[in-house]
Amino acid sequence: MKNVTCLVLLLCSCALGPPFFADAEANEADVFLEAKKSEFQKIPIWIMGFADSELRQQDDAGIGGQVNAILKADLRRTHVFEVLERATATLPLSQAGCRRKAAIAQAKESTAPLVTWGRIGRKDGKLSMEACVYEGGETDVIAVGKRYAHTRGPMTMRLLRLMVHRWADELVSHYTGDPGIAQTKIIYVSEDQAGRRDLFVMDYDGYGPKRVTSNPKLSLMPNWSPDRRSVVYTTYRRNNQEIVWLELGKGKRRILVPPETLNMTPTVSPNGRWLAYASAKDSAKQGNSDIFMMNMRTEKKKPLTNHVSAELSPTWSPDGRELAFTSDRTGRPQIYIMRADGSHVRRLTFDGRYNAAPAWSPRGDWIAYVCRVPGYGLKLCRISPDGKRRVQMTNGPPNEIDDSPSWAPNGRHLVFSSSRGDGGQGPNHIYMIHYDGTGLEQLTKGGIHHSSPAWSPFSE
Repeated sequence: MKNVTCLVLLLCSCALGPPFFADAEANEADVFLEAKKSEFQKIPIWIMGFADSELRQQDDAGIGGQVNAILKADLRRTHVFEVLERATATLPLSQAGCRRKAAIAQAKESTAPLVTWGRIGRKDGKLSMEACVYEGGETDVIAVGKRYAHTRGPMTMRLLRLMVHRWADELVSHYTGDPGIAQTKIIYVSEDQAGRRDLFVMDYDGYGPKRVTSNPKLSLMPNWSPDRRSVVYTTYRRNNQEIVWLELGKGKRRILVPPETLNMTPTVSPNGRWLAYASAKDSAKQGNSDIFMMNMRTEKKKPLTNHVSAELSPTWSPDGRELAFTSDRTGRPQIYIMRADGSHVRRLTFDGRYNAAPAWSPRGDWIAYVCRVPGYGLKLCRISPDGKRRVQMTNGPPNEIDDSPSWAPNGRHLVFSSSRGDGGQGPNHIYMIHYDGTGLEQLTKGGIHHSSPAWSPFSE
């Protein structure tokens, strides 16, 4: 029977150190490597340039270049667009906006399938941005034109980035029908020099990390509410764990599960009515946890599992009808699925001796998880909910441990923590990756240890 310490290690995989069962035999079943092509051809797009407008002041000379750089990075991350490597122009827009003939002529002459351009400037300290996209063809057609304006407060880099992110998301939405992710956020755990772990929120690309908790002990395992206004997380009081609801805008805290015992891995249902979490409330089980569900309005709790094993890390299906979770009821941690009332439990993973930390895609088509792969160690895999398709998403040396996958709300990107870099000896950082395993990007910089990322839903 595993003790509480081992239970936490199973939960956190590599957040608090190497997980137990990490020494499984090397002859376990291999993870299937799928050679998967993109679902569609990327759309070539040329960023013709976002010039400083005729409203520019002397210190505005670099704004257009900053817009170009931010937009290029946003569009590349989408995996929808192929950003053409061409020089940017400095063609300003007149009062005709996107209909100016000179700009359209230059876009047409480029022969690029899509061309985007605009102007950015300030007047009386207020920021204004106009953006256009042109579809190549015989007619002078402007596919989309938008104007963003800020009327209160000074111009800041965060405001500039928000306007550019909105334009990037507009392009994704127009050409795919799906919302873009450039305006989403990521919450994660960061450790300071004193060993204290608090929650931070940053933009989807790692910009502007901001501390949102200040706990003398530990704040761990955050997850978002469906409306993106609040988060749930685990913290410590009197050497036990409590689950807390935090309103980010107001800073208000509400204790959902009091610190009676080991309480962890909280997650809110897609409709916001239920909280699923793991708890070792039954002391007769010697510290091993079960999955519980709590009514968010009445705070009434009920167990969903009752097994002499460690069961934790629940994750909701997009329709809220099912939960995937981790259990070692067969002697090794594996992924299981059950209905939201605790019935019809079925085992999902069979290959490999360590499969944990499931995360259900918002599209419902995949469940990402931490898998132990012979020759690779702990990496990220994904499996279809029917168990018929299984794909290894990350690779690298065995001492580079990948952990805590979380899906972007578009179901096409993931964020995770990893010890990769410096031969696996460096600090844990947060990384982004496309679901096909491409586009790896480190998001956090510096610091001692960054872990347990959770990607926000789309804003309301």
